[in-house]
Amino acid sequence: MNKNISSYLDLVKSTIDGLDGNAIDAMIEAFAKTYEAGGNIYTMGNGGSGASASHAAGDFLKGASYGLDKRFKMVCLNDNLPSMMAIANDIGWEDIFVEPLKNFIGKNDLVIGISGSGNSANVVKALTYAKEQGVSTLAMTGFKGGKIGEIADLHVHAPVMDMEVTEDIHMVIFNIVKKAMMERYMGDNPSMGGTYDARVQ
Repeated sequence: MNKNISSYLDLVKSTIDGLDGNAIDAMIEAFAKTYEAGGNIYTMGNGGSGASASHAAGDFLKGASYGLDKRFKMVCLNDNLPSMMAIANDIGWEDIFVEPLKNFIGKNDLVIGISGSGNSANVVKALTYAKEQGVSTLAMTGFKGGKIGEIADLHVHAPVMDMEVTEDIHMVIFNIVKKAMMERYMGDNPSMGGTYDARVQ
């Protein structure tokens, strides 16, 4: 195996081994609490973290919800490009996530900020606002955790000084949470999202 491949895979493996299982358990329970209370789950991030935020929201809108009478309500704040660009142009880039939160946020919601460094100013501002409103907050970070790791009620940290591996680990964690929600609310019901036809994937 190429040295670059093996070293990258070794870093992914060691980062997974260093994850805090209790923090992931807390994230699972935060999702369940929000779902059962009928709250919305908001995700956000920039760049690759934004892609992870969008990917996770899509997974919960379909895979973790299909077949359920009561569905997960998960919204990615960086999916609405026109609103983001308007806010960035007229107000400022730091406000692209906090402004839509002001439209939608409710007491039973969960706001998730994703930032490799933990210091993305627009994510910091949104989580700070959510916390001021008494809404549950969760930070997903890498590197040293940064500001959002200190702000949020829950902090799920990828202990690695590498952005690409941080992004990989964040998706692993989202998939763990998704699988946990599917097992809890779907069980083995084949008519629900827990069963996939490999021919259409």
